[in-house]
Amino acid sequence: MALAARLRERGAEVRVCAPPDEVFERRLAHVGAPLVPVGPSARALTTSAPRPTTLPERAAELIAGQFETVTAAAEGCDVLVATGMLPAAAGARSVAEMLGIRCVSVTFQQLTLPSPHRAPLAYPGRPFPPEVTDNRVLWELDARTADELFGEALNSNRTAAGLPPVGHVRDYAEGERPWLASDPVLDPWRDGPELGVVQTGAWIVQDERPLPAGLAEFLADGEPPVYVGFGSMPMHGAADAAGQAVEAVRAQGRRAVVSRGWADLSVVDGQDDCFVVGEVNHQALFGRVAAVVHHGGAGTTTAATRSGTPQVVVPQVADQPYWAGRVAELGVGVAHDGPVPTAESLSAALAAVLNPETRARAAAVAATVRTDGAAVAAGLLLGETG
Repeated sequence: MALAARLRERGAEVRVCAPPDEVFERRLAHVGAPLVPVGPSARALTTSAPRPTTLPERAAELIAGQFETVTAAAEGCDVLVATGMLPAAAGARSVAEMLGIRCVSVTFQQLTLPSPHRAPLAYPGRPFPPEVTDNRVLWELDARTADELFGEALNSNRTAAGLPPVGHVRDYAEGERPWLASDPVLDPWRDGPELGVVQTGAWIVQDERPLPAGLAEFLADGEPPVYVGFGSMPMHGAADAAGQAVEAVRAQGRRAVVSRGWADLSVVDGQDDCFVVGEVNHQALFGRVAAVVHHGGAGTTTAATRSGTPQVVVPQVADQPYWAGRVAELGVGVAHDGPVPTAESLSAALAAVLNPETRARAAAVAATVRTDGAAVAAGLLLGETG
């Protein structure tokens, strides 16, 4: 959405291919960018996580969807920006190759980019051998795993489209100069010789939506509350996550704002020290709360850090433990130990961040977060810079 807004400001026509979730279409409409639905619902994929044995089948569906939908959407375009899950990005890049147009691959965190400075993420059900500690060897194993999971599906679709097969799915999807759309303070890239990564900064769109009237009244009617929300995470392993969180917030003498999210969190005890919200403007809200308790998604972590508000990150999957670690390393919050929050563990974490020192550190780091990443990316796409 942020990139689309910056491109349209420069007079470019933009089409966004994304899952058919209503929230995506509604948000993109704010910047005048039409949504071209592709693949299954993101919410359905997230809340019904596939077993490891179904990964190749899911990959085949995603790749076929790219060839079917993105081909028509990209006709007449000058450039295709590919991001998302590895098989989907590889499918989209293949479409650009087929149409003979430029393609840029983008990731929103560095964990999928090979680097000698850290290990790759393991695929579900496919842990790395514990005796292997050399990061370069682990990245070679990661490439082999990607080929085993996604190579057949990608190359069968490429063959049907008249394209030659690719040898390594991951390297093909990333391209020669992948873009890293993350903030360099939150996600500093230590450029290794293998990849010429272009770090644009995080893609942030200015959110002008007002807070709901009831929420604004709640915020004004007392001391700043604690925000609790886990975004797109279903929180299957955490029974009554909302209840545990509210108990922890109350133990610190605070009120709570609870975001339903895709876990459908709710508070049922009827007390007036809690307010439950749906989709809400984080930019307007986070700066008015005492702390932000969240799952550690790239976007939420960036928004919370930018707000200057202390954080408690309860990471669930994928890159979220990384973001939790970065928050702790920067001194702007704490990383919860494990994905299952309890009243006791959250209360201890909140006690560690609800102090003037952490708030001062959070405010200092907030001042260093860049907000021009989408403008930098739009300029690169249109040949204005770099």
